[in-house]
Amino acid sequence: MPVTQVRGVRLVYEILGGSGPLVTISPGGRRGLASDRALGLLLAEAGFRALVYDRRNTGAADIALEGDSESHEQAEDLLALLRALGEAPAYVAGCSSGARLSLLLALQHPEAVKGLLLWRVTGGAYAAKRLAFNYYEQYLEAVAKGGIGAVCETEHFSALIKANPGNRARLEAMGAEAFAAQMRRWLAGFHEGSGYPVAGLSPDDLRRIAAPAVLVAGNDRVHPAEGAQSAHRLMPNATYREVLTTPVDLDVDFAGWEAATPRLAAVFIDFLRGQEARRG
Repeated sequence: MPVTQVRGVRLVYEILGGSGPLVTISPGGRRGLASDRALGLLLAEAGFRALVYDRRNTGAADIALEGDSESHEQAEDLLALLRALGEAPAYVAGCSSGARLSLLLALQHPEAVKGLLLWRVTGGAYAAKRLAFNYYEQYLEAVAKGGIGAVCETEHFSALIKANPGNRARLEAMGAEAFAAQMRRWLAGFHEGSGYPVAGLSPDDLRRIAAPAVLVAGNDRVHPAEGAQSAHRLMPNATYREVLTTPVDLDVDFAGWEAATPRLAAVFIDFLRGQEARRG
């Protein structure tokens, strides 16, 4: 797959489809491009091009631990990637943490976003606690117990090293003390916005996002429907849709959403065709 360097970080990407407007897809969690490639293929079949990519700290991309917010850094990376490919502005799709970076991109660089396609936005007290541990606290525990070597052995970072062996040297060069300081910095930044209905963005932030948007509600404990409902009420040009309508008592309903990919794609294709018709 193609590799390009933006903002000092090597990202891996793939463009699915040969013609049509571009849609970027940013997955949830710290998952790589493969997790939503099936969605990209369905968009490509409908006449759009889908850009799937490994964000920093995901898949085979470089580890890059800097800044006050990982989501902010990833939003800036996506902007730089679109510009490097000559594809800005574009439609921007994202799930969970990918939705968070997509919203930040639309807030901070509205000229780069034709429209937002968001599903399973994160919000609520349960999500704030779980994600603080998943993203940051577990790695603070690892580095405190076993230094940077222990971090390299965690499930997530060992996968990043396997996919991109240079990532071990990046972690080792950073060292335990700097790694722990950065995890604490990101954790503090995450907590600043984790109490909002949509994690990471205040109600005033959402009111300022004027891009046309479609918001597909989540159905599990980390992605309750209330998050998308709140964003829909606050964002001036947003529509609200549901794909999985029954709440499930799971942290994350991976299996349900994988099975629902064709239905999700249909919602997004309808939105994209409507937007393209309005643009003439």
